[in-house]
Amino acid sequence: MINASPGKRLRGLPIFGAVLLGCVLFIAIFADLLAPFSITQIDVARQLEGPTSLHWLGTDENGKDVLSLLLHGARVACLVGLSTVAFCSILGTTIGCISGYFGGWVDEVIMRATETLMAFPGILLAILVIFVTQQPSILAVIGALSITGWAGYARLVRAQVLAEREREYVEAAKSLGFGNARIMYREIIPNILGPVIVQATFGVAGAILAEASLSFLGLGPQDAPSWGALLDQGASYFLLTPHLAIFPGLAIMFTVLGINFLGDGLRDWLDPRQIRSN
Repeated sequence: MINASPGKRLRGLPIFGAVLLGCVLFIAIFADLLAPFSITQIDVARQLEGPTSLHWLGTDENGKDVLSLLLHGARVACLVGLSTVAFCSILGTTIGCISGYFGGWVDEVIMRATETLMAFPGILLAILVIFVTQQPSILAVIGALSITGWAGYARLVRAQVLAEREREYVEAAKSLGFGNARIMYREIIPNILGPVIVQATFGVAGAILAEASLSFLGLGPQDAPSWGALLDQGASYFLLTPHLAIFPGLAIMFTVLGINFLGDGLRDWLDPRQIRSN
């Protein structure tokens, strides 16, 4: 059970962040219906054109509608962000729970492996993985970002489990003859989900930024439009057509900002020590 005071409410910026994130998810799901043009439609007569009544956010170097590309880019950002965090949080929670619950040599081995992974800069390791696989696709980006992403969840969950395993409800479950797996998944993990949810929220923002960074370097998905790739294209023509860099940059900024606002609100709401007036 997630501990949260019933008198607490998400207010102000967290609500704004939740609404903003909801809008991005809506756009990602219905991008095909919302986009005014096909993302494969090329118009060489309108290359690098500024915002007009026809193309509200202008066109790129191939004459493609920037608004349509941005809408479809939201799908890539959400898919990478949510998929990476889902995989990392599940794997990290499982490994961290095993480490903290059993302790001893199991804990030592898992924590040393975790610390080794965390010693590598995540973005550099992701670049290495994509170079090795030579498949800059959405799946490759998710896999590359997940290699080290689970380690932070494992450390967080381990610390929580070390405290929870000494509580009376765990001892009661053991005395009733419950197995270790049931105690971990039915008793302990539901009581430590608060911090995991908060970290997962910030993790989505981090994964979106990482995907944009890889795409900016030309290592992102090649089979779908990405905000980072648009930003890279805009940087090349910034003096000529600044809109090509400004709009993708704003999309990344507001999405990450909204997620961080929501994460801050969830952290306060799920923190039992936080005192807030009704």
